[in-house]
Amino acid sequence: MPPTVAACQTAVDDLDVGSNLETVESRLKALPTRVDVACFPEMALTGFVPDGRIHEAALARDGPELDRVAAAAAATGTDVLVGYVEAGDDAFYNAAAYLRADGSRTVYRKRHLWGREEAVLAPGDARVTLETPLGSTGLLTCYDLNFVDESAALAAEAVEALLVAGAWPATHADNWRLLLRARALDGVRWAVGTGRTGRRDVADARVTDYAGRSLVARPDGGVRAELDTAARDLVVDLDSAVLERQRELVGVFDG
Repeated sequence: MPPTVAACQTAVDDLDVGSNLETVESRLKALPTRVDVACFPEMALTGFVPDGRIHEAALARDGPELDRVAAAAAATGTDVLVGYVEAGDDAFYNAAAYLRADGSRTVYRKRHLWGREEAVLAPGDARVTLETPLGSTGLLTCYDLNFVDESAALAAEAVEALLVAGAWPATHADNWRLLLRARALDGVRWAVGTGRTGRRDVADARVTDYAGRSLVARPDGGVRAELDTAARDLVVDLDSAVLERQRELVGVFDG
């Protein structure tokens, strides 16, 4: 059977980690048993505001909150990608943790910060690829999609899938859709983008409506399936034969 991925499009309660943890756990439990990998939005556990309050909400990668998500992954037999603000040893990062059902974990720190993230977060300095049920997989977060050099580096490693945690503003929804398709096409791979939906409405922070629009793009740049703005799960089987045929047609990985 082909691997199955779920883009779990959620609204996020900014700065309320407890509420967000409950959302992630309940959504994981409700997924079909065939799902191999579940992807949640950027900063799904913490939300985001561009001031010191986000530091107070930040999580340790080996802390109890990520342990709870790891326990849910183990209980459901599903690998999980989930975004959060990470408290590192000397800075704070926009991070995404890939938590395997076997208990191991890998963390990616967003390399390209957007707008006011730069005031309170530090950029990551390492690209991350790993083996998942989807094959060789690269991790990206939101604005990373804009940078062709990131895509090219992952194409050089011939990754078969991209997992992208996003929180794209609704005003730029068309760009999110276009960039996911472009990154699938230019690396001839699947691109799975999970977007935040709903609204950020926190005192002393700009009100922001989020795009949702989670999407799975095919290796030819077409759309395999997508959502609107509802808080729903997009469950898609990724047929390896589709990838093989497109790579044979395009030939970019020959010799």
